[in-house]
Amino acid sequence: MKKGTVENFVYILSDYLVCPKQLLRCGRGRWNSGELCLLSQHREKGKKVVVLERSAHIGGLPANGLGATDIATRGATTGLFREFVNYVLDYYIEKYGKDSEQVKVCSDGYHFEPHVAALVFEKMLEPERKNITVLTMRQFDSETKNVVMDGAEIQCVRIYNRDTKKWEQYSGKVFIDATYEGDLGAAAGVPYSIGREGKDEYNEIGAGRLYKLWLGPELEGTTNEGDGNIQAYNYRLCLTNDPSNRILPEKPKRYNRKEYLSLVEDVYTGTFAGVEMLSVTPEMQVANRRHIENGGTTQIPGDPWGIAKITNMVDLPNGKTDANNQHLALISTDLPEENWQWPEENWQWRDRFAQRLKEYTLGLLWFAQNDEALPKAFRDNVREWGLAKDEYIDNGNFPRQVYVREGRRLHGEHFFTANDAYPVAKGKRPLCIAIALLLVIMLLIHMLFINGRKVRLLWTDSLTIKRRSIRFLLA
Repeated sequence: MKKGTVENFVYILSDYLVCPKQLLRCGRGRWNSGELCLLSQHREKGKKVVVLERSAHIGGLPANGLGATDIATRGATTGLFREFVNYVLDYYIEKYGKDSEQVKVCSDGYHFEPHVAALVFEKMLEPERKNITVLTMRQFDSETKNVVMDGAEIQCVRIYNRDTKKWEQYSGKVFIDATYEGDLGAAAGVPYSIGREGKDEYNEIGAGRLYKLWLGPELEGTTNEGDGNIQAYNYRLCLTNDPSNRILPEKPKRYNRKEYLSLVEDVYTGTFAGVEMLSVTPEMQVANRRHIENGGTTQIPGDPWGIAKITNMVDLPNGKTDANNQHLALISTDLPEENWQWPEENWQWRDRFAQRLKEYTLGLLWFAQNDEALPKAFRDNVREWGLAKDEYIDNGNFPRQVYVREGRRLHGEHFFTANDAYPVAKGKRPLCIAIALLLVIMLLIHMLFINGRKVRLLWTDSLTIKRRSIRFLLA
């Protein structure tokens, strides 16, 4: 077993990173907090830093399709993320000119292509290479045997080198877990929660089991009770309608047409998960079917058409999009319920699910572009879009990472709840140690079956499933 021990060092695992040459794992969900954490540790504390990354690439979700930053209060953006945004803007200005369409679409650096995010992270790391070491293809398995403890402190960890197929050991004084799943904290015995709490636990708005149409009122069946269920995962696709850079998805080998057939009726009847459906009558749906059969598009208010029926797209530079799952859809690019095991499962299971989700997603796109049960006008619209062939060129132009929306929530000195985000008085917020912004939103957890048909009508809490221990974020 290879061993490594360095004093005054921070190990960061950034799905994986390691920081004082000690172990710190970073990389949480939307952003590669691993890279940002290691830069902060080095610049502010003079620590040497090792990054342990499970894949062959750094960059996290920004380098894997999440290119549309949903920050409304941009004036609150500071620190290393502001530096990242400025680098993005500078990249597009230098490459295309300050008056170019690319600079306009990049939205002051908050919208970017996946490969540009990867380049920017590399550029931010480059001046620090003397004290920052990045080790890729390093995997941490969340088992107690892979963590050596002295009381409540981690002394060393065992890491699996996916290239050499050998185990390595890293020792140090500081370990930070900022993974999607909280694997290191769990292996070290840190208490954690999975799922959604009921409203009675923290008195949070929107907590627990909720039945809603998107932006609609709570519906019958809402109990606000907690359970162990988690948000659905998906891939953030980088799609383009530029014919010179577009690759249409191929039919997956394990394609299952039955998984997508419900989309046909949704298209003809204009059925979707928006609040507008409360005003849609059967007569309107019959008329909509006739209109579409005669070559038209949907006439139902609020009903997305074509590619927008299955993905929610935000423009990125160079004719690309950040294509998220479509919250208004009854069938989209996520697999509710199938991911529930992810947070506590091993990497073999996670890799199988990631492949299953990839094949499902490509199958959905192929179905929407090619299946003749769908109206031609709909298929033609979807066929305008394909994978960007200049992204993820070593991975079939498909994102390398699943969008893991939530995992374990580690319990520390303070447990963040929705109440920490709301004003305590006009113009006043609770005591805070940092500024951030994410809307209190609701995301899909369940699939329902109505008359034997799979539908997506159960939405649930947001901030309650995004909180993590503040102590462990700052460890």
